[in-house]
Amino acid sequence: MKRPLKTILLIIIGIVIGFPIFSMTYYTMVRTSTPRFCASCHEIQPAYQAWKTSTHVNNSQGFVADCMDCHLPAPQDTMEFFFAKTFHGAKDIFVHVFYGSDSYNREKARQVAYATIKNDQCLKCHRNLLYIPNKRGAMLAHRTVLYPRPGYEKKCLDCHRNLVHVTRGYYAYKQLERNYRGLGP
Repeated sequence: MKRPLKTILLIIIGIVIGFPIFSMTYYTMVRTSTPRFCASCHEIQPAYQAWKTSTHVNNSQGFVADCMDCHLPAPQDTMEFFFAKTFHGAKDIFVHVFYGSDSYNREKARQVAYATIKNDQCLKCHRNLLYIPNKRGAMLAHRTVLYPRPGYEKKCLDCHRNLVHVTRGYYAYKQLERNYRGLGP
């Protein structure tokens, strides 16, 4: 009779301790996964402002791709996502505290980010690239990226490098941009 009572007591203690720890960890992950949180760092402000004017925020589909969508693995890969997020966060805090915002080189950081973003990160959102009505050239170009011949591998960013973190004085909204140029809806 003593053994089952001890087991039940240990389970209850585990739940009492484990649930709050899990809840705090989850809450912290959710709160620190927003673009607004990323922008709370002074060095990231220009990237945040450029992102807000890009088609990753302003598009005719109403979809918003935030920082985590491009800069981290898919959240379905829970452990990989958690460790990548923790590593990047710790690295950013370390650089901010020990080197200060004066040492931040936006162009260098942009090149490092472009070098580390993989096609899979783009393909999380852009899935149907082989069927784009009235865009045969785009479909063929995407086919060469999705199914490359050996030695001819390309990254999405080879062609789409200036979509997001580019300083612009206007909102790049596809539908409005097309209408403004007289191309229609």
